Amino acid sequence: MPLSEAQYALSDTWKEILGQGAVWQSVLRELPQNKVVQQIAASASRRPSWLFVGCGTSYYLAEAAANSWSQLTGEPAGALPASDLLLHRNLPRKDDSDLRAVVISRSGKTSEAVRAAESLRRELKMPTVGVTCTQNSELEAACDSTVVLRSADENSVVMTRSFTSMLIGLQYLAALRAGNSLFIQSLQEVAEQFESRILPIAHQVESFVAKHSFDDYIFLGQGPFHGIAREAALKVMEMSCSYSQFFHTLEFRHGPKAIVSPRACLMFFLSQAGQQAETEVLREMKELGGVNIAVCNQSSPAIANSSELVVELNLSANDLALLAPSIVPAQLMGFFTGVGKGMNPDQPKNLTRVVVLD
Repeated sequence: MPLSEAQYALSDTWKEILGQGAVWQSVLRELPQNKVVQQIAASASRRPSWLFVGCGTSYYLAEAAANSWSQLTGEPAGALPASDLLLHRNLPRKDDSDLRAVVISRSGKTSEAVRAAESLRRELKMPTVGVTCTQNSELEAACDSTVVLRSADENSVVMTRSFTSMLIGLQYLAALRAGNSLFIQSLQEVAEQFESRILPIAHQVESFVAKHSFDDYIFLGQGPFHGIAREAALKVMEMSCSYSQFFHTLEFRHGPKAIVSPRACLMFFLSQAGQQAETEVLREMKELGGVNIAVCNQSSPAIANSSELVVELNLSANDLALLAPSIVPAQLMGFFTGVGKGMNPDQPKNLTRVVVLD
C-alpha cells in the first residue's frame, strides 16, 4: 500500500514540493515591485546576447532559462556551467561588447558561481546579473545587480521550489522585456491552477512507485524540455541514489535505446509543439519493453496506450509556461523512490546544501 501523506508531514522536501504553486504566485506578485527587474526589462540595447550560468541544478535551470529567453525576446541566449568559465576562460568572447551574463545560485554562496560572476564582471567587463533566493550573499556582491526571490528559498538540500521559482522569475523577466503581457498572464494562471493539481499528481506518482522497481531511470525531453529532463534525472539521482540518465527525445533512437528493458523506467516530457513525433518514440520504447511515464499537458489515446502512467497537467498554457510544472512529477519520483529505499530525502547521501570550495 502507498504510504500516507501524514508520514511525510515533517519532511521539508515534501512540503517544499507540494507548496510550489503558492510560492510561484508569491514570486509573481513580488516581481513587478522589484527595481532590478524593471531596470533590466527597460534597459536599451541593440540586441544583446545573454549567457546563463550555474552549477548543478542551477546549470540545468540556466539551460531552460536560456531557451525560454531566446524564444520570448528573440535575443540570442546560451548556457554554460560556471566551471567551464573558470577553466576555459576563452569561452566568452572579449570582443562581444553586447554580451550580458545571468549567474544563478539558490544560496548565492556556491563558490564556482561566485567566482564566475567575479571573473565575468572584473576581467571581461561584462554586465552581470545575479539570480538567487538569499539576500546579502556573496553572489550579490559579485554582480552588478541581483534579483532576489526570497519566498522561493528552501530548507532542504535538494533544490525543488527554488528551481521552478527562479525559472518562472527569469521567464517573467524575459516576457516583461519583450512586452509580452499575455505570457505573463499565462504564468500567473498556471501558478494558480497548478496549486490544486500537485497533491493529486503526488498520489499518482506515489502509487506508481509503490508498485514498481527499476534498475535504470531515463528522462527524455526535446527543445525547451531538455533542461527539464536533465534536472529530472538529477532529482531522482539525488533523492534515491538511483542510476538515471537524460537524452533528447528523438535522439534516443540513435543508439541509447539499446538500454531499454522492462527494468528501465522512461519518463517522457511531451511538448505540445512536437507531441506527434515524440509520441512515436514513446510507442517504440513501449514495444521494446520499456515502462513509460508520459508527462504532458493533455493526453491522447496514443499516449495512453503506450504509457504505464500518464500525468496530465491540464493547464491553459504553451510549452514554455509548462516547463516549471512539468518537473514536479520527477521531483515526486525522486522523493517516493528514495523513501521506498529507506532514505531520508531531507538528508541525501554525500550532499550538502551549498558547495563551498577552499
